[in-house]
Amino acid sequence: QAAFQIPETEMILGGETYLLHAEPIKSKDKSDQEISGSVLIFQKPARLGRALSAIDTRQATKDFGAILGETEIMKHIKRKAQRLSKVDASLLILGETGTGKELFARACHETSNRNKNPFLALNCAALPENLAESELFGYAPGAFTSAAKGGKPGLLELADTGTVFLDEIGELSPYLQAKLLRFLQDGSFRRVGGTKELKVDVRTISATNRNLEKMISASDFREDLFYRLNVLSITLPPLRNRTEDIPLLAKHFINRAARQIGCQPPNISSELFDLLNSHPWPGNIRQMENLLFRAVSLCENGSLSPQDLELQSHDLELQERERSDSPTAFHSSSKSEIPRIGSSYKDALEDFEKRLFTELYPLYPSSRKLAQALKVSHTTVADKLRKYGIKHPQ
Repeated sequence: QAAFQIPETEMILGGETYLLHAEPIKSKDKSDQEISGSVLIFQKPARLGRALSAIDTRQATKDFGAILGETEIMKHIKRKAQRLSKVDASLLILGETGTGKELFARACHETSNRNKNPFLALNCAALPENLAESELFGYAPGAFTSAAKGGKPGLLELADTGTVFLDEIGELSPYLQAKLLRFLQDGSFRRVGGTKELKVDVRTISATNRNLEKMISASDFREDLFYRLNVLSITLPPLRNRTEDIPLLAKHFINRAARQIGCQPPNISSELFDLLNSHPWPGNIRQMENLLFRAVSLCENGSLSPQDLELQSHDLELQERERSDSPTAFHSSSKSEIPRIGSSYKDALEDFEKRLFTELYPLYPSSRKLAQALKVSHTTVADKLRKYGIKHPQ
C-alpha cells in the first residue's frame, strides 16, 4: 500500500486518447494507513501540456532573454518591450491568440521596478460579470448571500505595489469597463457591496486579440478606457510572420515536453521540419506547443514524423470553428437522439442543455461570445457551463 502507484498510462475513451493518472485516497488519521479508494484523473495530452508549460513558464520567465525568438522582428519587439517595462504606466499588448501575450506581460513585470512585488492575472472572459467584479475589486462583508464573513480582497488589493494583468480585456462588460476606468483615473475603488473608498498603487498590463478600435466604432468598448489602457503598447506578430523561429521553438517545446513526461527527446525528421515551416499555424505558438507535446507523449519509436502531428484533423477542427458563427451549427452537426420514453421533462431538458453547450462552446472564443450568439446573459451561460462541467478545449 505504501508503494501504491499507477504510472502514467495511455487510455482510449470514446475514440479520444487520454493520459491516466491515479491518486490514492487515505484517511486523515495518520495512524490509519489503509487506502480506501483512488481518484482517476484523465487528461488530454495537449491540455496537460499547457498546464505543465504554464508552471515551467512562470519559473523560467525572469526577463526577455527567456522569450525565444531570433528573427529581426522579435529582437525589435523584445528591445521595445524591455524599454517600456521600465516606464511605470499602463501597457496594452496586442496580438492573435497564442502569440505569447502573457509571457511578455510577465517579462515586463519581472524587469520593472515592481518585480519584488506581486504579479496577478485575471482572464476577463473566463468569469461572468458578477464574479469578475468580485475577483478584481473584492467584496465587503455581507455583500451577497454566500459572501465570506469578513469579506474578501480582490486582485487590485492583493497586487498593491505590484502588477495586475488583465487578459482578454476586450471581453469586459460595459459595467466593468466603467468601473475599471474610474480605478485607472485615480487608483481608487470600492469593494462590491462596500462603502469605504480604497486606494492602491498598481500597474495595469492588459492584453487582447481583438481590434479594440473597431469595437469602439461599434460602441462595444469605451473609447476613454482604451486611451487609459493604451498609454504604452506593443503588438506581437503571428507565428506565420516569424517562420525562421520555428525550428528553435520546435526543438525547445520537444525537449521541454520530454523533460516533463520523463522520456528521451525524440529525433525530428527533416520532413517534420518542412511541415512545421510551411504550416500557417492559425493557433500560433500555443497550437504548435500543444501538438508537439501530444506527439512527444504518444511517440513510440524515438522519432517524430509529419504523421505524428495529426495536423490535418486539427486544422479541419479549427476551420469548422471559423465557419461556425451561429448556434444553428448545432442543428446540422448534432446527431443526438430524442430521449427515450420514460425520461422526465427535467432530465430531458438537462440532457439537451448539456449536449447543446458541449457542442457549441468549442465553436466560440469565449463564453461571452457564446452568450451573445444564444442571446442570453453571460451569467446564464457561465452557470450552465459550470453546472455541466464543460471546459473550453483551448
